[in-house]
Amino acid sequence: MPVYNKLVRDQILEIIEADGLKYNARILEPQDLLVEVKAKMLEEAKEFHEANNVQESVEELADLLELIHTAIHALGVSYEELEAIREQKKAKRGGFEKAIYLIDVEDR
Repeated sequence: MPVYNKLVRDQILEIIEADGLKYNARILEPQDLLVEVKAKMLEEAKEFHEANNVQESVEELADLLELIHTAIHALGVSYEELEAIREQKKAKRGGFEKAIYLIDVEDR
């Protein structure tokens, strides 16, 4: 029997049942949810890193975006608040559009 011990999407249990399989699962407490969302983000970021084409990349980004929505909900923050903070940071330090890759900085 495979052991997963990880956060899964909301309809996974129905999919498992439809396949005629049995499972053990539990509903996470709010403080545990954020811990598991962070772990799942690392998993999905790794899968994005390993994606070999545009379709795979976009699917992994969609998973990350879903996790971002879950995380801000767990934190009690709206997507608009998150976006405002992103815009503030971009105004202060810039975005990543210029694709700058810093090699090193000379010591003084």
